[in-house]
Amino acid sequence: MNVLEVVTNIWYQFLGLLSSFTLSSAVDVLLVSFIIYQFIKLIRETRAEQLVKGILILLIVWSAANLFNLQMMKTILSYVFNFSVIALMIVFQPEVRRALEQIGRSDLRKGFGLVQKEEDMEKEKRRCIQAVSEAADNFQRSKTGALIVFERETKLGDIIDTGTVVNAIPSVPLIGNIFWNKAPLHDGAMVIRESMVYAAGCILPLTKSDTVSVDLGTRHRAGIGMSENSDAVILIVSEETGQISLAVNGRLTRNYSKETLQEALEGYLLTEEKAERRIPSLRRIKKQ
Repeated sequence: MNVLEVVTNIWYQFLGLLSSFTLSSAVDVLLVSFIIYQFIKLIRETRAEQLVKGILILLIVWSAANLFNLQMMKTILSYVFNFSVIALMIVFQPEVRRALEQIGRSDLRKGFGLVQKEEDMEKEKRRCIQAVSEAADNFQRSKTGALIVFERETKLGDIIDTGTVVNAIPSVPLIGNIFWNKAPLHDGAMVIRESMVYAAGCILPLTKSDTVSVDLGTRHRAGIGMSENSDAVILIVSEETGQISLAVNGRLTRNYSKETLQEALEGYLLTEEKAERRIPSLRRIKKQ
């Protein structure tokens, strides 16, 4: 069979596929493409990305073993792939959890009028953001360490259970008292839920990433770890330098002032779009 016959055969096969292509086929292709896109988006810039590369290498080796009939290699890889589903669920547990949380983040309550009016909610959020920004400014000047978690769609009940429920209206004196270095709750994180100081003294998971700077302490690692496991926005004030930082989606941005912090928090908390697309100041802030 010459090259022309091969090309002609491929062309007729392509035409046959087009003739059998229906609306349901188009929907099927779009759904599969969307799932693949979301999977790539989920694992991008995480440790899962390296694991996926390793799996692809194993698949290439397995294909080569089948092609060249390498019996021992085929047998070993067959055992590996037999247990791969369970192994992947264990290895990718944080990523799987994060994916399921993202699926469940659509708030159906709004359609049934079970939440406050948007104007009232925005007013309360702005009041909360202003109080936190002013308190952070005070912490920056006095070099008082602070760790504040803004809960968004992912509920943080397991984190709240590690601390003490406060459920108070946020204010500068209240936040200052919580993080006063002789207060019993100052050494943990404060969780803000629905614009209220809901809990304090909470324990956050530390990041396991090996790309985090060695200059960052436990407070920053806890903030990054919390942002890797949820969609929360975490505010960190360094006890050593007084520097204000934000951790979101596993990324840390630093060198905030009171004004840029308030602007960034409003961008993250008042709308559902990504703050990086709307807040010019974020592009100017050094990324760590």
